[in-house]
Amino acid sequence: MKIAGSKRSSLEGGQGSVCIGSIAPVVPPYSADQAFAAEFMREHFREKLSSRSLGLIRATFSHPSIRKRHFALDDPACIVGESPDQRIARFTEKSIELSGQAVTRALEQAGVTIQEVRGLVVNTCTGYICPGISTYLIERLGLSRSTRVYDLVGSGCGGAIPNLQVAEAMLRTNGGDGVVVSVSVEICSSTFQMDNDLSLILSNALFGDGAAAAVLWDRPVGFELVASAGRYVPEQRDAIRFVHKDGELHNQLSLKLPDLVRKTAAEVVADVLSAQGLHTEDVRHWALHTGGEKIINAVRDEIGIPEERLRATRKVLAEYGNMSSPTVWFVLDEIRQEGIAAGDWCVMVAFGAGLSAHAFLLREK
Repeated sequence: MKIAGSKRSSLEGGQGSVCIGSIAPVVPPYSADQAFAAEFMREHFREKLSSRSLGLIRATFSHPSIRKRHFALDDPACIVGESPDQRIARFTEKSIELSGQAVTRALEQAGVTIQEVRGLVVNTCTGYICPGISTYLIERLGLSRSTRVYDLVGSGCGGAIPNLQVAEAMLRTNGGDGVVVSVSVEICSSTFQMDNDLSLILSNALFGDGAAAAVLWDRPVGFELVASAGRYVPEQRDAIRFVHKDGELHNQLSLKLPDLVRKTAAEVVADVLSAQGLHTEDVRHWALHTGGEKIINAVRDEIGIPEERLRATRKVLAEYGNMSSPTVWFVLDEIRQEGIAAGDWCVMVAFGAGLSAHAFLLREK
């Protein structure tokens, strides 16, 4: 998404518009279609998988909602027998590489320089390093050593929107000086596990790797950030989370997830719309996280979103799968590329670990 520059406005006293000046989604070059991925699982894990699990692989990997996914690796065989130390090393290298590419592209598209960056917020859930990814980006991109940076962890697939909330607050606190960059990056392949656990089979058919960066500024150009909301259901945290087994992350997904997510997502959307006196039918564009076919359908039906307004979500799911937190940015960028009229409303909706759901109401300037 490329946006022409314009005269700055004022954010004195925390008022005025904060807008998304550019969006830059990035994926690693290696991709695999679902047929190849299914055969890879059968070839390398046949001896440890039951006949039932092998049948589930055939069913899940052949679902038409996903065509291919991208992975941050040079050879897929590397994930077989990859040690915990090798995984965190790959996460570190690839997360910095992808997020650095995303930030560079976002700044270029917005027409601003690295010297104008006053703040950086990075979220991830697929690996933990200390110091965080933000410090590596300061060095890699040549950011000022006084840049305000924050690393957010633990929000799962919904993490892009809490990130955006923090980035918006940073820009307002800074009085609109310069720009703030919001970055979501996930190397889901660095959490790869495979056995007869249904959660792992489903995860390995759904998740891919990717990153996205967005430039926030006070110029009245792009998507205006109007309102946001979040909802948490902590008693349902075991429905969607990472658990540690033998020191490694294992994804855990409940079969009840579509029903749990649909209710929480509908509530958070109602929160963000009612605060502005809006209704579902007033929103022409929906950037819905690609949580999987069943979850997309459940959220669509509960909120009452017309199917034709989920074209961008369906396309991103088909081409990239679920990349966890960056995915909602890919969907928003797809909506922008399709074309959006000035004044149109758009809602970003993401959900994930917590159990949580988040929404951001946007309006095209």
